[in-house]
Amino acid sequence: MRIAIFGQQAFGKSVLEAFLDRGDEVAAVFCAPTKPGAKPDPLADAAQERGCRLYQLPSLRGPDAAEALRQANVDIAVMAYVLQFAPQSLVNIPPHGTICYHPSLLPKYRGPSSINWPIIRGDRQTGLTIFRPSDGLDEGPVVLQKTVEIGPDDTLGTVYFDRLFPQGVAAMLEAADLVIAGKHREVAQDESQASYEGWCRDGEARINWHSHVDTIYDLIRGCNPAPGAWTTWNGSRLRLYDARKIPARKLSDVAGKPGEIVAVGEKSVIVAAQGGSIELLKVRLDGAGKVAASAFAAENEIAIGTRLGTEARITQRYPEPA
Repeated sequence: MRIAIFGQQAFGKSVLEAFLDRGDEVAAVFCAPTKPGAKPDPLADAAQERGCRLYQLPSLRGPDAAEALRQANVDIAVMAYVLQFAPQSLVNIPPHGTICYHPSLLPKYRGPSSINWPIIRGDRQTGLTIFRPSDGLDEGPVVLQKTVEIGPDDTLGTVYFDRLFPQGVAAMLEAADLVIAGKHREVAQDESQASYEGWCRDGEARINWHSHVDTIYDLIRGCNPAPGAWTTWNGSRLRLYDARKIPARKLSDVAGKPGEIVAVGEKSVIVAAQGGSIELLKVRLDGAGKVAASAFAAENEIAIGTRLGTEARITQRYPEPA
């Protein structure tokens, strides 16, 4: 088939390569412009390396995008991780329309951080949806869905890179084939089941040590590796990555106040929480790199009894590492 690809980053690159490697013709690639000082987008680099016509337009709303897509004369367009808004006047140009990837089981978890939130909420399933993009946010009819299990110790990284990423690439090819062959079904989303979640950023990623240990652990793994669940230590952000949950089996197992370090070992640091404790394995102080939690404790002479998250506000700010 002859296709156009709209996308960004590693997922967009992998979708491009998957279509090309099986012999499809990619007549146009649309990628957001590279910001000044930023590294080139992997999709843009791959498009140029593979000899595809590349468009990096500041907006997909205007006549330039529509004219470029018309000139490409494609059968279908596919959207693989697109943050730019694409109007109906654009996505309806190809004779077989446009299909779009979203990493949740729509209509649940519409929005930009749809992989983080099911993990943070303690869900045991998520998935991916290939749908027809509309002017509403992730609201178009569903063409294809795949369910993905979330294990009790899965993180954002394992769910995405091990499952939603590779299965999403394969699903884009499968859905395109179904649409071109006229064998697909389009199912309207049930608005009564719809939910929208905004970005999962620092405001949402701060740990409340008075929460239950399950809630804290789900937040840590749902923000690992980005944005990184965080607490405070000595007036700055301390981000928590690899961790384990230690549930309390009986009341006497609960030791220490919420946020209090109750053990410092050779490989980890254990912090008290409601209903159990969190074993920290890898952390990062803002402005520095990730280190083993035990090494961080040793370097900063952190002793048992130290409380995390007690500062009312952050008194120091550091630039993020490049």
